[in-house]
Amino acid sequence: MNDRQRILTLLRGQTPDRVPWFGDLSYWVGAMQQRGQFPADFQQTEAFYSLHRELQVGFYLQGYFPFHTRYDESVEVRQWHEGLDRHRLIRTPAGELHERWTTLPEAFTQAPTEHLIKSPKDLAALRWLYEHTSYECDYAEAERRSEWVRDLGIVLCYTPKTPLMQLVALDAGIETITDCLVEAEEELDETLEIMETHLDQAVEIALSCPGDALMIPENLSSEVVGKRLFEKHMRRCQHKWTQRIAGAGKFSFIHIDGSLRGLLAEEGSVGFTVLEALTPSPVGDVAMSEMRELAGPEPILWGGLPGVYFTPLVGDEAFEAFVVEVLEVMRRDGRCVLGVADQVPPDGLRERVRRVAELAEAHGRYP
Repeated sequence: MNDRQRILTLLRGQTPDRVPWFGDLSYWVGAMQQRGQFPADFQQTEAFYSLHRELQVGFYLQGYFPFHTRYDESVEVRQWHEGLDRHRLIRTPAGELHERWTTLPEAFTQAPTEHLIKSPKDLAALRWLYEHTSYECDYAEAERRSEWVRDLGIVLCYTPKTPLMQLVALDAGIETITDCLVEAEEELDETLEIMETHLDQAVEIALSCPGDALMIPENLSSEVVGKRLFEKHMRRCQHKWTQRIAGAGKFSFIHIDGSLRGLLAEEGSVGFTVLEALTPSPVGDVAMSEMRELAGPEPILWGGLPGVYFTPLVGDEAFEAFVVEVLEVMRRDGRCVLGVADQVPPDGLRERVRRVAELAEAHGRYP
């Protein structure tokens, strides 16, 4: 079987020849682009997919939303850079919102150093923003990459995050959300309802994009959200969207790359085809051998290899022993995908990435 046959067989509820091996190389390759080791547009070219073939890594993920966001004339958006900082200012009749993201050159990434939503006082402007937002389809990238993916894997596109996770992960942070829960819970509830109504429109556009799967890119970690917030603000929305994805003939993924013990059972019961980027101990808080019992029998478990294992911080023998151990668990389970949890980091070793395919062939075959 090739990688596409292998993963589609598993997604359709059947058994492939061996445990599939799929990895997110975008962070690793992005760092090499910034170092000048690859052209700046490398990930937008067929050469990126050729690299996956060379390293024998199945392709599925390169963050892509199949829609554009548009604002009406009542919303003014301005963006600019100052040194390592990227600013965005949003002006609405209900108030102004400002955020700052700071580039961390040594980590080849960026992080919010000033959130868009800083207190309950900003919720009115956020509601105005969503009430005056629309979405337009943008399927060109999905169509383009499908010609390059072919036997390598699947074309996966993103929906938005659910409203709570949009705020927790990107726009507000959990500290501000906690303040809103204490000081203005009813107003927060209203804001989340308005956000969901409008994000539903983006999901509808995503449903028709050319591709095999749609991911809700939650970046969920259960020590941040917890069961109460999940049950009140996330389960219903996730279930609605997964049902719509299934109705469109696509497979549904959730990116759940943080602590697992608190919410793995809950997410396993929502209706996702795949729980993706699962990080086992000793980096995560659940052993690979425990995950099935927590997640339940239905979802495919995707992940297993923490990014640090691809770096010189872990010795070769420890790396190989860990990969083999995870493969043994996955082979016995029969409904798992070996993947990076969640990305090969900038200091990942090329020979480690290549070695995983060899270990999967040797230790991941089904009887």
